[in-house]
Amino acid sequence: MTATGSGTVPNPTSAPEGPVRLFAAGADAGYSAHRETYGHLEIVKGGPGLRAELERSGLEGRGGAGFSTARKIDAARQSVSDRMFPASAVVIANGAEGEPRSIKDSTLLRHSPHLVIDGLLATAALVGASRMYLYSSPESLGALRSALAERRDTRRITLVQAKETFISGEASAVVNAIENGIALPTDRTVRLTTSGLRARPTLVHNVETLAHVALIARFGGDWFRSEGVGGDAGTRLVTVSGAGQRERVLEVPGDARISDILEAAGVSTSVVSAVLVGGYHGTWIPADDLSVVLSKAALAPYGGRPGAGVLFLLARDECGLQVTASITRYLAEESAGQCGPCLYGLDALATLMERIASGRGDHGLRREAERLGLSLIGRGSCHHPDGTAGLVQSALSAFASDVEAHLTGRCRRTARV
Repeated sequence: MTATGSGTVPNPTSAPEGPVRLFAAGADAGYSAHRETYGHLEIVKGGPGLRAELERSGLEGRGGAGFSTARKIDAARQSVSDRMFPASAVVIANGAEGEPRSIKDSTLLRHSPHLVIDGLLATAALVGASRMYLYSSPESLGALRSALAERRDTRRITLVQAKETFISGEASAVVNAIENGIALPTDRTVRLTTSGLRARPTLVHNVETLAHVALIARFGGDWFRSEGVGGDAGTRLVTVSGAGQRERVLEVPGDARISDILEAAGVSTSVVSAVLVGGYHGTWIPADDLSVVLSKAALAPYGGRPGAGVLFLLARDECGLQVTASITRYLAEESAGQCGPCLYGLDALATLMERIASGRGDHGLRREAERLGLSLIGRGSCHHPDGTAGLVQSALSAFASDVEAHLTGRCRRTARV
């Protein structure tokens, strides 16, 4: 079906079949190839058409948090209508991709920039936004400038270069960077959809999310749900790396098993001892459980979620505790330095993990790491302490036998991060 009503117009082009949707126009697709593949999308301001299709689709954000796209848009629209004075909304396409193990957003912006632009324009029309921003890493700016120059409907879109830091893509950091040039999170009591950039209702959507919006605007929510399952409808981009493998980006259905994704990437599960799912704030899944589906429901028993679509592989000869200790130290050094739990707590947590990984025979280290991690959750100005503590808790559980080996000095595996 095709979404109709204000927000989109009927599109005669056939919808892509199968899980390859976002890259259906081919590599480095220009505006001509984009339109030949997906058809023209006429953007019309306001109206219930696209909003209803987004609700039907069940699309959730692809940046990591996984919020409902339709409800996030509703919050911004409600904030605009509730105001006592005219204040149009702002929409920001977030392609910062500060996650070290993810290249999905930069790959998307290189090969399918016009889908992101279409989604940005459609979302802005839906909420009545006066300004739009494309916030991306330096490596994506060239492709985006070229894409914007190919079109006549992009004059209200401003490009902003993101800082190359882990926290630069956190939503409040994105707004802070655009407004003040400082890519640091802010301790907020009011949602960005109520008061964000220059006190205007502000929507911050990951670029992949907006690309899916562009497809739903053309082909409808039911078509989107023809791939995936339940709360993980549609497709998602996944970055596979680690264990000596070249980084690869795949588009997979929402009900794909991790083992099937690895096979599609040319990786044998026999060489993998565990997979870190969701990135550096993610969850370790042991090799014996790699048949699990990459979905919220299936990963929930492990305390995980798909997050930003990262699958980081741990080779059989690598030590998960040493790798986790190295990641935890990196995350501690990426602290914004704005609150005690992050500035001091993460440093202490990294030190504990380093001591465990080094094989020092103090059996109290595990209990101390668990206690400290739990004490950090919910106390930071942003979710950086929570994500880091969650990673540590996951490692202590997934590599429980390795912890015991380390505390008696018996682990001989090495780390490669």
